[in-house]
Order: sequence, then C-alpha cells, then structure tokens
Amino acid sequence: MVTVGIPRALFYYYYFPLWRDFFRQLGAEVVLSAPTNKKIVNQGVALAVDEACLPVKLFYGHVVDLIGKVDMIFLPRLVSTARKEYICPKLMGLPDMIKASGIALPKLIEVNIDMSKSDRALKQAALALGRYFTNNELRILRAWNLAKFSQQQFEYLQADSGQLALEALELWNGESDYPRLQRQEERPRIGLLGHGYNIYDRYISMDLIQKLQKLGAQVVTAENIPADIIEEEAARLPKRMFWTLGKRQIGAAFHFLKRPDIIGVIHVASFGCGPDSLVGELIERHMRRAKTMPFLFLTIDEHTGEAGVVTRLEAFWDMISWRDAQCR
Repeated sequence: MVTVGIPRALFYYYYFPLWRDFFRQLGAEVVLSAPTNKKIVNQGVALAVDEACLPVKLFYGHVVDLIGKVDMIFLPRLVSTARKEYICPKLMGLPDMIKASGIALPKLIEVNIDMSKSDRALKQAALALGRYFTNNELRILRAWNLAKFSQQQFEYLQADSGQLALEALELWNGESDYPRLQRQEERPRIGLLGHGYNIYDRYISMDLIQKLQKLGAQVVTAENIPADIIEEEAARLPKRMFWTLGKRQIGAAFHFLKRPDIIGVIHVASFGCGPDSLVGELIERHMRRAKTMPFLFLTIDEHTGEAGVVTRLEAFWDMISWRDAQCR
C-alpha cells in the first residue's frame, strides 16, 4: 500500500479530514508528521529563509520529518479557497520554496487549488489529485464526495457544536471516524483570534488554549462561528477583505464585540506575517474604539518564551475576572 505523508502544519488544521479520507478512499495509507517539537522547529528554521514567518518555517520542519517514512508527500499549492479571495503569497509559493531548499524529497503530490474565479476549480483539483492513484474518474469522484462529507462533519463539530478544532482533530486521528462532542461545563468565555496553525499547534502556542482552560475559561475561536455570520460581520469593513484567513479573524472579532457572554478577546499572530500586520491593527483599533472589551495581543515566533506568555495571560485573566465580578 502506498503511503502519503501530510505535514502537521498550516492547512492541516483546516482540511485534514478532507485530505485523509480522500486518500484513504483511493487506497493510500495516510501518515502524519510528528506533533511539533524542538527538533522540527530547529530543522525548519535552518532551512527556511529568514524572512519567512514561523508557520512557514514549521512547515519545512514537518516536511523533513516525513522524509524516509512515506512514499509521497502531499504538497498542494493553495492559491484561493473562495471566490474573489486569496491565501497569503508566502503560502502560495511554499511548494516552490520547499523544492528549491535542496532537501532530498520523495515523490510529491502536487496540485494547484485556485477557486478565486470558479467553484468548479475544486472538482478539477480533486480529479488531478486522484490521478496519482487511479485513472478511474468515477472512483475519484466517489472518494471526493465521501471525503467532503467527513469535512462537513468536522466543520459541524466546530461551528454548530462548539468543539475546538484541536480537540476534534485529536479525536479524528483516533479510532472513531466521526467523533462525538464532549460537553463542557459553562464557564466564562474568552474569544481567541488567530490562524488555526498558530493557536492549535500546542508547541508554538505554548498550549495557550489549555492554559486558558486551566485558568477557568471556555475558549471560543473563529471556527466556532458559522460561516454566514463571519461573512456578515466582515462585510462591515468599508472595503472587502480579500485575504480569506484575515477576513475570518475580522468577522470573528466583530462578532465577539456583540456577544455579552464573551468577557475578553485575545489575538495571536506570528511575527513577520504580512497580512496579520494589517489585520491585527484593524482588530485592535476596533477593540480599543469600542471600549467595552478587554483585549490582549500576543505575537509569537521561534524565540518566544513561555514564562512571558504565562505572565501576560494570568494578568489578563485576573483583570477580566475582577471586571466581570464587578459588573455582576
């Protein structure tokens, strides 16, 4: 059986159920790179250009971790996942950057995914992917439809049932193909903004979500908000945000400002992220202007120390807990 490696980085946190089940339906065994650790970080930092943001450097490390373990590595070029919207330029060029790094790579599964002009582009990309395993288009489309159902279930767990993507993915990687929501007790809610590959990676986020939960918070992310609400809130900007992930953060931030059950908002961004330098500024300005929502902005990179993050989190939690108690 052919083995396909998927780096546990970047869009793994958004689309892994889709990719995993698609490849499995076509007869491949899917192998993930190891969870992020110091070795993976150091390998990525050594290989990537200095100007790359931490998530891109991490991707290099996860690709290296798969070498020698799999027959092929899945390395798509994600240009756009929605009409008239785009992904960060560095992520678009990532396949070329990886191939130019001099790494001795196994066979790559490459496909160009660009839905900026047509939704049909996704179907064409699926057919192109499937041809790495079979020329039977009916089999490919059947595998694609089954994989899309898995993706819908994964997104339902987050947007409709309130489960965090990290928890859903960890369950998805276990024995149960369709994990069930584990109910949590009602606790004060913190809105956590940030790209999935920053906030859900336990290593580079320094277990931020788990630290907030231990402090007594219930974490709500952009992925817990239905897509139509994100679209409606992001439309409040005078000009359409054409970065898909940036739009998601903007829409979630505006939504959090309206929710009386959200007692504070934290925004996590990686140092050197071009789109986040603009999106983060917009979010912070609107939060400060509203004067109703405590707000904390955290920047992370490969040098970020855990002690400093813990201190800021604890101070923020103490402040909003005191404020919330005074308002009752």
